[in-house]
This record gives sequence, structure tokens and C-alpha cells, in this order.
Amino acid sequence: MTVRVGYFPNNNSLWVLRARGVLERSLPGVRWVDLRDLPAGERPDPRKGLPSLHGDHLFDGGYDFIGTGSTPPVTAQGKGRDIVYVAISGSRHENGRLVVHEDSPIHSLKDLAGRRVALGHGSWQTTLLLFALDRAGLTWKDIEPVDVHGDAAQVFLDREVDAWVGSYPSLTRVERETRVRELVATDGLFSHRSLWFTRRDFAAEHPEELAAIVAALQESDAWIKENPRAAAEFFAADDGGDLDAWEHALRHRPFGLNPVSEDFVAEQQRAADLFHASGLIDRKISVAEAVLPEINRLVESTRVH
Repeated sequence: MTVRVGYFPNNNSLWVLRARGVLERSLPGVRWVDLRDLPAGERPDPRKGLPSLHGDHLFDGGYDFIGTGSTPPVTAQGKGRDIVYVAISGSRHENGRLVVHEDSPIHSLKDLAGRRVALGHGSWQTTLLLFALDRAGLTWKDIEPVDVHGDAAQVFLDREVDAWVGSYPSLTRVERETRVRELVATDGLFSHRSLWFTRRDFAAEHPEELAAIVAALQESDAWIKENPRAAAEFFAADDGGDLDAWEHALRHRPFGLNPVSEDFVAEQQRAADLFHASGLIDRKISVAEAVLPEINRLVESTRVH
């Protein structure tokens, strides 16, 4: 059978897995779907909604399996999609943080009230920013979120925004060109994990294919840890980016798939509740309903200790 696996550079594990051709050994019918080739649709006003394309394409024939950051599966459940989590990475809190220019008058999270804050809306950055605002007693409506899904680094460097939820390798460029001040670190606020999810019907009807994907990802992730520079070449070749910056980013990210933990579910539930309270999703959801014990057992059996 043909199994469609969605991939894009933002999920480092799937990007490298596709480039290395590892999955084809156990799943010769795999068809790789570059998410950037699928219809982009309209991006919603970041004050009123969340992009939902990752979840939408999982159910409209785009693909059967996907890896993203933490926000898309919550958004999918918020639209009534019957998704199940497959696995999570370790914490990637070193990957990014909320920053301002060194000479900015913003010195605390409370100072964000009324300010323009840039982020890749609908990604992990939305969750981080909501957690930061909640810590300061602010809400989504207290700021002006600016969805920068293009060259976010340049928008920040040009001072078109007051603050930025930045991530590496884009932050590497900014740190080379100007002085920034960290407003809040991701560590201690948000675990910022990679994760992988699918449809409930695919998980139930194709357990062997799902097991093949998990095992191949585990094998490829172990290779990335041992060969970060070689892995970085796959990303730099795609975007023309700085090879050293990509290597630095990959060296500081955890690789390997882990079972879905209770701590992760609690964090996702907190995010989902904040999304709903902010008017970004229309319904309350239960994250735990998207976790299956049999899939957790599958992932645990493939872990490299």
C-alpha cells in the first residue's frame, strides 16, 4: 500500500529521514509529501484564530503521518479532528526564546501590553507566547501578535516589531548582526517538543506501517546525533542557509522518539485551555483522548537507550 508521509524542514527528523532514504527499506510504498507543495490557504487573523493546515491535510488526503511542533495537533482537535499522538521528542527549550533589542524600553513581560510581538503563528511559538503572557497576568488580547511566516529575522532587525519569539538558526543571524536581550527563556516555561501524530483510523488499520515509520525515525535520529554536520548539509542545501548555524542548531536539539508522557499531556492541555480562552480555537478539548497506550508501548519498544 501507499503510505503518505508529510515532511518539511521544521521537523528535522522527518526531513533527514526523507533525505537519507531509510524508510524505503521497510516501507517501499512510502510517498513523501512536501508540506510546502500543498495548498497554503488563507492564514487567519492572528488575533482571532490559528492556522490549521497541518491537521486539515491529514484528513483531506494530503498525507497519513506528520511531525510538527506542539500547536498543530491541539488546533486539529479544536476543529474536531480525530487525531492520535504517536511520539514526542525531548525538551527543545534551547531552540528559541522571546527577545527584544538591547536598547528596547521593554524590560518585563508586563511591558508587552500594547506592543507588536512577532511569531510564527500556529507553531510552538504561539504556545510559548501565551504561556509568557499568562505568567505576567496578560492575555492574547493585550498584545498585537504579528504573524511573520516569511523572513522573521529581517522583520525584527528592521524594528518593525517590538519583540520576537525567535528560533535557531534564524536567531544565529540576528545575534551576529545586533545585540538582543532575552525577555523570557523557554526553559522553565515551555518544553517545546517535536511531536508526531496521525489519524485514529490510520493507527488502528495500519499498525505495521506505523511501526515501520517509528523504527525508521529512531534509526535516523540516532544517525543525526552521531553526524550533526552531515545532517546540517541537508538543510543548508535546501534553504541556502549557513551550514555552521544549522550544525549548531542540530547539536543542541534532542533526537529520538519518546512515548507520550503525563507531563506532556498536562502541558498540552494547559495550552489548549489558553487557546480556547483566547478565542483561538472554538471548543474545549481533552488532549488525553488523543493518547493510545498501545502506541506508547510501540514507541517504548523502539527506543535507543
